[in-house]
Amino acid sequence: MQTRVCRLYGQDDLRIDTEATLDPIKDEVLVRVGAGGVCGSDMHYYFEGGIGQIRVREPIILGHEAAGTIVALGPDVSGLSVGQKVAINPSHPCGTCRYCQQNLQQHCLNMKFFGSAMPMPHIQGAFRDLVNVGQGQCFAIGDQTDIGRAACAEPLAVCLHAVARAGDLSGKKVLITGAGPIGSLCAAAAKLAGAAEIVVTDLQDFALDVARKMGATRTINIAKAADELTPYEAEKGQFDVCLECSAAPAALRTAISTLRPQGILVQVGVAGEMPVPFNPLVAKEITITGTFRFSTEFAEAVGMIDRGEIDVASIISQTFPLETAKEAFEVARDRSKSVKVQLAFAS
Repeated sequence: MQTRVCRLYGQDDLRIDTEATLDPIKDEVLVRVGAGGVCGSDMHYYFEGGIGQIRVREPIILGHEAAGTIVALGPDVSGLSVGQKVAINPSHPCGTCRYCQQNLQQHCLNMKFFGSAMPMPHIQGAFRDLVNVGQGQCFAIGDQTDIGRAACAEPLAVCLHAVARAGDLSGKKVLITGAGPIGSLCAAAAKLAGAAEIVVTDLQDFALDVARKMGATRTINIAKAADELTPYEAEKGQFDVCLECSAAPAALRTAISTLRPQGILVQVGVAGEMPVPFNPLVAKEITITGTFRFSTEFAEAVGMIDRGEIDVASIISQTFPLETAKEAFEVARDRSKSVKVQLAFAS
């Protein structure tokens, strides 16, 4: 069988190629991809040739947010059936290294993560009509669940893990800086976790409108009304937790100035190096913690989407056919009119 693939050859060099797809073997599942979300990492690879020190060093099929329909099963597969709709977990930890043994699979020393340029050779991604994945990477969804929404399970899992890193949010005041797909999904996750107040900041009204639909109790466009954050600096800070999703130095300064003493700063967004105002960080005894990918949260995310506990439809702003992938990437980086852009594949 032939399949189209969305392959990056280097910075600004994205092509739609055709290649053969093998029949599934052992515990492999052949999935006809229905939808794939364009992630920030995909855009960094395309527009910048990498993320920080991680560089695209060989051709790579992009994409790690995907869902589709099973078309064939390997001989060792059980519990799944042809025609079943599934969300695809892009994470494939080895299960045997020291971190996997500690249930820290997101830090697996031998991780194979779809569309990742971290290892060499690169791990090929899911932006293709047909893809073979391991049985353990397939999470069944009901017929009622839209494929595009199911493809949002991966970013939602990232946000569920980030919220978990913040601890109990019941009754807490939460600041989320950055209203991209991760920021908006963090708002939904924080709401589900019981946060009493969720303030989301961004530079774009389009993104903030989506954040309100996803659970923000207040939004602030800091390009137009940055002074609306000033009251949150009173008495050494008002927020209990900040989920920093923008990786912007100004947002980090805002987080530290508005967090209360012994508040928690979860750094979700990634970029290169950026300055940290250590004096107030130390003086206010703020805990800063990183968050990376997810582990068991993927299954949780799929269940939440499938049951309708979190409606991700509002973050999907545009869908483009695979053959117009370049246009999709251009729209995806225009945050004045997009949040989550998805690619649609052959049915």
